[in-house]
Amino acid sequence: MFVLFALVPLAGAVVLSFVRWDGLGALSWAGLTNWTKILDDPVTGNALLLTLKIIVVSWVVQTPVSLLLGVFTAGTQRYRAVLAALYFVPLLLSSAAVAIAFKALLDPNFGIGGAPGLHSLAQNWLGDPTLVLYVVVFVIAWQFVPFHTLLYQAAVRQIPQSLYEAATLDGAGAVEQFWYVTLPQLRNTVITSSTLLVTGSLTYFDVVFVLTAGGPGNATRLLPVDMYLTGFQANDMGAASVLAVLLVVIGLGLALVLTKFSGFSRMSSDREGL
Repeated sequence: MFVLFALVPLAGAVVLSFVRWDGLGALSWAGLTNWTKILDDPVTGNALLLTLKIIVVSWVVQTPVSLLLGVFTAGTQRYRAVLAALYFVPLLLSSAAVAIAFKALLDPNFGIGGAPGLHSLAQNWLGDPTLVLYVVVFVIAWQFVPFHTLLYQAAVRQIPQSLYEAATLDGAGAVEQFWYVTLPQLRNTVITSSTLLVTGSLTYFDVVFVLTAGGPGNATRLLPVDMYLTGFQANDMGAASVLAVLLVVIGLGLALVLTKFSGFSRMSSDREGL
């Protein structure tokens, strides 16, 4: 199944990256023309920088929020269980629906800024090149923080209570227990969550396209958006395939780097010695 639905399409994209094709007509061999065109294109260079920037900012925003929410919702109190269920709701929604809702809320004329007492929020959030990328990061975080929260919640519930009991006997308070018991026990989950977050950041398309379509200008033209616009608006499937291959290579490279330099492959079980 993996070969059929992953490797075969990837091989097809690699082949298409060396041909000229508008999506309808006949294919013609292009050699390295598509590659040199894309690698020399300043728009693609800007898209790559924006993609790397959104990866970093998304990790900085989502990881601490998800970790703290995961620790909070791991408690056994009933109100925490209710909040955990509410926090999970955004993940159940369509990304396109989330983008449409936020696009309406952020409209400077008819959005949330028109409500009494909230007029200061009536700004051109999606039209300001200096703000729009961070607005996109916020919307993405709103939808996907629940997923990473669920990972941390499950991991916290697997931590043996004996560790907390020992820490309590040693006089450790709640903050000390978090830093010296909870956080070290979550190191595997942090790497797993970070890997999913980083590689997932390379696939942000629907939210970005519905919110801004890559604009204003090229302020949110990430690599997936650039790939779509190149392939389906400029009708250059060969160049779009180059971008697709680049996305796969970058995603695989980042995942391997995280695995190698985090020491994830050398980590022992959290329960070893217990």
